Amino acid sequence: MSIDLNQKLLNEMLARRRTGYTLEAPFYLSDAIFQADMKHIFGKHWIFVAVEPQVAEAGDYITVELGHESILIVRDDDMQLKAFFNVCRHRGSRLCPDKQGIVGNIVCPYHQWTYDLSGQLVHAKHMGDDFDTREHSLKPVHVRSMAGLIFICLAADAPADFDEVAARMTPYLAPHDLPHCKVAVQTETIENGNWKLTMENNRECYHCMTNHPELTISMFEYGFGYQPDPANREGIDRFAGIVAENCERWEAMGLPSAEISVLDGRATGFRTQRLPLDRSGESQTLDTKVACRKLLANLKEPALGGLSFWTQPNSWHHFMSDHIITFSAIPLSADRTLVRTTWCVHKDAVEGVDYDVENLKAVWDATNHQDRRLVEETQIGIATGAYEPGPYSPFTEELVEKFTNWYVERMRLCTAA
Repeated sequence: MSIDLNQKLLNEMLARRRTGYTLEAPFYLSDAIFQADMKHIFGKHWIFVAVEPQVAEAGDYITVELGHESILIVRDDDMQLKAFFNVCRHRGSRLCPDKQGIVGNIVCPYHQWTYDLSGQLVHAKHMGDDFDTREHSLKPVHVRSMAGLIFICLAADAPADFDEVAARMTPYLAPHDLPHCKVAVQTETIENGNWKLTMENNRECYHCMTNHPELTISMFEYGFGYQPDPANREGIDRFAGIVAENCERWEAMGLPSAEISVLDGRATGFRTQRLPLDRSGESQTLDTKVACRKLLANLKEPALGGLSFWTQPNSWHHFMSDHIITFSAIPLSADRTLVRTTWCVHKDAVEGVDYDVENLKAVWDATNHQDRRLVEETQIGIATGAYEPGPYSPFTEELVEKFTNWYVERMRLCTAA
């Protein structure tokens, strides 16, 4: 189902959005709103796209597709991250068609225009003696690493609050030393649903106990919102005590753990918290034991809980003692979303000796496919005539509403500019 809306109608829908309720159907179905999302959300904000281990050495590159834009991310000879639009300045050919690779220089396959890893055009034959190569460098894209998590922004002027987020988050993330990890495995899941449904589903665990049997082996059901009542009060209080005790222990070890939550009200919304894992768990695995025997960085203790980190508009991450999992949601169309999941382990860990890939990814493989089904069933339901915005639970869906609030606020600001 496709619904086309002009800018005036979009602004009216944003203005009448009812606080505490889901969005109107066109926000999940309309091709016009999808294009507005790509222009104003994914074109003007910091988007998580990769991890530093994917471009670990000079000349390593990856490509990222965001809507109609193709972005080339490369490690230059000075070991700095660079990002460019993946388009030759000659006649527009895509420079690097592969998802990843290694280059000495960036050479256009069409006419062999050649750029160094800083994006400077260094060779273009048959262009005449007066041709100035300095005027034809690759067009740059903002790129930043946050303790190994790579973000890009396509806008000419990127939101300036990234530095503040990085300053607050780096102490949480740095002890896991993501830049000195390696990618053990990466998967891609296509969800036949709007990207906002993917993100809304991620921002709550209302559905977890009945839909994620693998994930909830290690994840406490009280950790992400729960309505208290006489029957569960004892369990909630016990969980709060476990959190406080472990948080104090982790903080003493130099592992920041306290919650920071600023998911709305700013351009780069984010939230983090380190929580204990159930069953005295060490990692998000089927038996709650570490999936990799070689712990990250210089960590000595396996039971360090799970540090969760969410960013608006498109990512979530889980950092544990033995491995790191990152998730990036990339819109493909109004009703299709790519979820890219990356598992990282210590760079010296040996597959088959220190870790088994199938065991490493078992929990989130299952969870991703379960979430795909939930998103797709919701997309189908929203496309029917019976759908109307429904109320969020104030106990278990607070973070979903914060995502929706962030989206509506950013769209209002960006479309008014």
